[in-house]
Amino acid sequence: MSVEIWTILIVGLSFVAYIYIGWQSRVSNTKEFFVAGQGIPSIANGAATAADWMSAASFISMAGLISFLGYDGSIYLMGWTGGYVLLALLLAPYLRKFGKYTVPDFVGDRYYSNTARLVAVVAAIFVSLTYVAGQMRGVGIVFSRFLQVDVSTGVIIGMVIVGFFSVIGGMKGITWTQVAQYGVLIVAYLIPAFAIAWLLTGNPIPQLAFTFSDVADKLNQIQVDLGFKEYTQPFVNKSQLDVLFTAIALMVGTAGLPHIIVRFYTVPDVRAARFSAGWALLFIAILYTTAPALSMFARYNLISSLHNQTITQVQQLDWVNKWEKTGLLGFDDKNKDGRLQLTPNKETNEVKIDPDIIVLSTPEVAKLSPWVIALVAAGGLAAALSTASGLLLVISSSIAHDIYYRIIDSNASEQKRLFVGRVMVGLSIVLAGYFGVNPPGFVGQVVAFAFGLAAASFFPVIVLGIFDKRTNSQGAIAGMLTGLIFTIIYIVQVKFGGVQPWFFGVSPEGIGTLGMLINLVVTLVVSRLTPPPPPEIQALVEDLRSPAIEGVPSKSIEV
Repeated sequence: MSVEIWTILIVGLSFVAYIYIGWQSRVSNTKEFFVAGQGIPSIANGAATAADWMSAASFISMAGLISFLGYDGSIYLMGWTGGYVLLALLLAPYLRKFGKYTVPDFVGDRYYSNTARLVAVVAAIFVSLTYVAGQMRGVGIVFSRFLQVDVSTGVIIGMVIVGFFSVIGGMKGITWTQVAQYGVLIVAYLIPAFAIAWLLTGNPIPQLAFTFSDVADKLNQIQVDLGFKEYTQPFVNKSQLDVLFTAIALMVGTAGLPHIIVRFYTVPDVRAARFSAGWALLFIAILYTTAPALSMFARYNLISSLHNQTITQVQQLDWVNKWEKTGLLGFDDKNKDGRLQLTPNKETNEVKIDPDIIVLSTPEVAKLSPWVIALVAAGGLAAALSTASGLLLVISSSIAHDIYYRIIDSNASEQKRLFVGRVMVGLSIVLAGYFGVNPPGFVGQVVAFAFGLAAASFFPVIVLGIFDKRTNSQGAIAGMLTGLIFTIIYIVQVKFGGVQPWFFGVSPEGIGTLGMLINLVVTLVVSRLTPPPPPEIQALVEDLRSPAIEGVPSKSIEV
């Protein structure tokens, strides 16, 4: 059977499974809609968290970025992994003990201010919409190649699927669907990695093949011969400062991501939150330790398959024809010699490759079986849709719970709040679809912007809200606003306004670190220049850090 038929079969079966799980997990109250009734077992929540965490950026784009950037691309690996450890150990147990199920809820109650809550809602929506744009782009890429439809059609198909189990099942439906999606994406990532490792090195374990084979040495020599720097040479594509700032932004941005934080509210208690964090880290590590090997193998195979080959030979390859139709792969015989040249010089380079196609195209380049290629497509869709669903629920809960219920109508009935939540999911899907058709960059880049926004807005107020009882509402509001506004302006200036990175060459992906530091300083200074929080808030913070009390230190969750 052809790749397209296998893709329709495998993707179709996975979609049927997702829809079935979503229908079986349909909910009738807000507690199940927003926090899955707080009854998800630790290991299942760990798998769901891993699927929520390993988005299209991890599955589709991260290996592509590492493949293109070499050593410097490892910032995405280090930043995202280190950030999850930071979140799991430093913040998650305390946030679960606090008892609220959204970041704006925590900010509003900890800083005793609906203004602070509203600022947090705006920040959560900015972060989530930026993040979901990357997921929808990933969906469009998969469908445009493997089902031979345009990107817009692919995004619409993805919107319908994710909308179904998000609207019907809420967090409960999303959680159990994400458990299934983790199984699909990890199998889809590992099988081609094992196969390619075996073909190139004779060792089927990618991590060992990456470490103990001579592929890295061969690739370094090929790169030098073509005029590139060595693949493993550091600070070639990014300065040391930009590498540092980007890694920190990704790390602390992780600790402020609202769709990941909410996962720790779906388990029964603090102990379960800690265990689910450990399971999630294990599930994440399986993919993240495989990515560097797959990145290197992919670049080695691509160069071998394309460089110095005749255009006639290359265009006879089926995978080349299919990817050319998507516009993400292209050739230009600039010297008219009939052969393709890969060079670091844009004026002489004759091959255009979008980094987002690396993982998806690698099984085809390596000539693996059609069912493996189709499985990778299903894995990419699972990664994108699992994260998109979590982000959509964050947007929904931020508006339906934190604005409508907590600020506008605190007497709203259960049915009315559930209805508003579902309507907000629907509107969020429409916005996500628009950004999927008109994305502001590569999947990994777009997601990096979201991490920068999360770092600049949420990280300081969450950390200080837990560990500094002197931080007050005035400081939190001032800090969030200055950090978020500064970071947005810098990203827009550099990414869309044609302005060169003016802060020591730091890229838009890394500027969230500076935004976070500005937020931190402003929050601390303003808090010290204004009256301290009320005594009951200070007592709440003291109680929150006490390991002796398992219950919620303030009032129970309002649902």
